[in-house]
Amino acid sequence: MRKNPVSLAVGGAALVLGVVAAPAAAAADDARPAQDAPRPTAASQTEALQRDLGLSAEQADTLMAEQRRAAALEDELRERLGDSFGGGRFDVDTARLTVAVTDSGAAQEVREAGAVPRVVEHGEAVLHAAVADLNREGADLSEGITGWYPSTAADRVVITVLSGAAGAEDAARAFAADAGVDADLVRVEETAAAPELYADVIGGDAYTIDGSGRCSIGFATETGFVTAGHCGSTGTSVSSQDGTGTGTVTGSVFPGADMAVVETDANWTPVGQVNDYAGGTVAVAGSEEAPEGAAVCRSGSTTGWHCGTIGAKNQSVTYPEGRVERLTETDVCAEPGDSGGSWLSGDQAQGVTSGGSGDCTSGGTTYFQPVNPILQEFGVTLLTG
Repeated sequence: MRKNPVSLAVGGAALVLGVVAAPAAAAADDARPAQDAPRPTAASQTEALQRDLGLSAEQADTLMAEQRRAAALEDELRERLGDSFGGGRFDVDTARLTVAVTDSGAAQEVREAGAVPRVVEHGEAVLHAAVADLNREGADLSEGITGWYPSTAADRVVITVLSGAAGAEDAARAFAADAGVDADLVRVEETAAAPELYADVIGGDAYTIDGSGRCSIGFATETGFVTAGHCGSTGTSVSSQDGTGTGTVTGSVFPGADMAVVETDANWTPVGQVNDYAGGTVAVAGSEEAPEGAAVCRSGSTTGWHCGTIGAKNQSVTYPEGRVERLTETDVCAEPGDSGGSWLSGDQAQGVTSGGSGDCTSGGTTYFQPVNPILQEFGVTLLTG
């Protein structure tokens, strides 16, 4: 988990944490367009950002504003650069967006738009195509392979293997070769633990599944809510924490994806807010996707609010129950019962908790299912507060 970034440079000034900002860095930021004052982030989310990212309350609000700007800029440059666009990554330490380009001639356009250009050999289109090839080939957890994803930071496809698993690296490279992926495009990295789902069977709390299992609500829709697919199959009955609200899972996909939609009965009213587990709620304003590298926070019925950063998108994860594709990887912790819970960047919905490894005592890795594909898959509308 990221702690105590050196400085957060914003709109020509550097908000410094314990050090003096270098004049050269401040001068470079002076060329950036002036920004409106950041709108306040919900108090509970600000507190979680302060705790988990080592920020002040002012820096947390400013960071969220800069991330919204970066997300819009990334979309703009993706459209303007076309095939030359190689991917974008936000840095929470500097509050700057780096955009990879496969054509050095596009670097100046990126710079003039306010982002940092980086010329790469492959770019996101090649990386995502390689991930698709790996998805078609498939790999088994018994080989020690836990997942794979496109790393725009490394300009490589990363295959993760279980640390200490005999022959796992060789199996990973053989897997890539069988999928037709160039060996030079592949990086193999070890992970300390195999990912697992975060559903629980204790019963009672955020919502229960068939009266026994427990998961967390993701986001309200006009007819109910979205959550993780592994929490319940189509037709499963669910109820609110206190048992007064009822509903039914009307659509569920798992494995492959990890998404589900619940239609609630008249006794359970959807509201466009997220429980902050501090006696209040956070209003949801939309579902604009945050860039890779951005800070995100999640809410879960077991561990409440926790924050961190987005490490990678389009991650394929091999759970014992089956492989799930197109997840987002983070360095945020989670624990059993947090499955299905909400992920936010500021007031923008990002996704629902799928699974991961570790816990909120020692830290860990958690994956979420992006929310927009859930809304599209089931034809439901996000309810805003």
